[in-house]
Amino acid sequence: MNIKNLFIVPTLILAFTGMVACGNSSKPASQPDETEKAVIKAPAFNADSAYAYVQAQADFGPRVPNTQAHRDCGEYLAKQLEAFGAKVYNQYADLSAWDGTILKARNIIGAYNPDSKKRILLCAHWDSRPYADNDPDEKNHRKHILGVNDGASGVGVLLEIARQLQKQAPQIGIDIIFFDAEDYGIPEFHQGAYKEHTWCLGSQYWARTPHVQGYFARYGILLDMVGGKGATFYYEPYSARTAKSQMKKIWKKAHELGYGNYFPKQEGAEVIDDHVYVNTLGRIPCVDIINYDPTCQTSSFGSYWHTMNDTMENIDRNTLKAVGQTVMDVIYNEK
Repeated sequence: MNIKNLFIVPTLILAFTGMVACGNSSKPASQPDETEKAVIKAPAFNADSAYAYVQAQADFGPRVPNTQAHRDCGEYLAKQLEAFGAKVYNQYADLSAWDGTILKARNIIGAYNPDSKKRILLCAHWDSRPYADNDPDEKNHRKHILGVNDGASGVGVLLEIARQLQKQAPQIGIDIIFFDAEDYGIPEFHQGAYKEHTWCLGSQYWARTPHVQGYFARYGILLDMVGGKGATFYYEPYSARTAKSQMKKIWKKAHELGYGNYFPKQEGAEVIDDHVYVNTLGRIPCVDIINYDPTCQTSSFGSYWHTMNDTMENIDRNTLKAVGQTVMDVIYNEK
């Protein structure tokens, strides 16, 4: 995601007005409400399993495009989706980075119930950043980061969801996309003119050339930095403008499940992330669930963002559970 285009907006607490139910006055008082009857209990999200998938990615090392670790991890992710019953698509593309480097990129897509016209898109980026350009030690700025929270955490949650989808299918089609080359954007140490659209290269490619011709989903959910200890996921303003109803649905479900402390109903910071291109190029509203820390002095993404300290020590199973269970309860209640 692009920190250059991140700005803080005034905190806004959304007040929901009371709703008066309208119905037939002859309805018996004992008849259960239709919305209550319609609620489906999703499978239990296994946080230990998700944590193991995060660890498995970290064990490859930094997953920077054009490295062996990147190639090996890509094979692992595709095989995991296949093992979990998905129809797997691989998008290989040569993408030009901010400095002209040609990145051998790979978007990995797993489709569940691929024939259904009713679809939801779940996505995360699986690459890690080639620069620790937010590290307090300038000597580290050109080193590859492990990218455990920033990258691997979202993928870990989606792999666990994929495992559950194989065991119990929801009523709609689900597509899980691991976007590549999200984090190869122009570095902080660059001295020249700033170049737009150097982030999220994989999602830009997919949105222009989707894995299925004419692809469309009702909406998407993007997971980015969803494993940190004490993480909080505020309303992301671009999501609020372009996918407001879907965003409110997700936060409402999180509160119903008891995860309101992770999902405050307040606005955070606006970011350039994969969801922007899913929406602007792919014409699909997409909600970004992304960590926002209003107390951190070095970055609103947290103190270890884009540093050498983005390691497994920061990952919390409770956070993975809060995000994963919320997303599962949302998608299993789509019809």
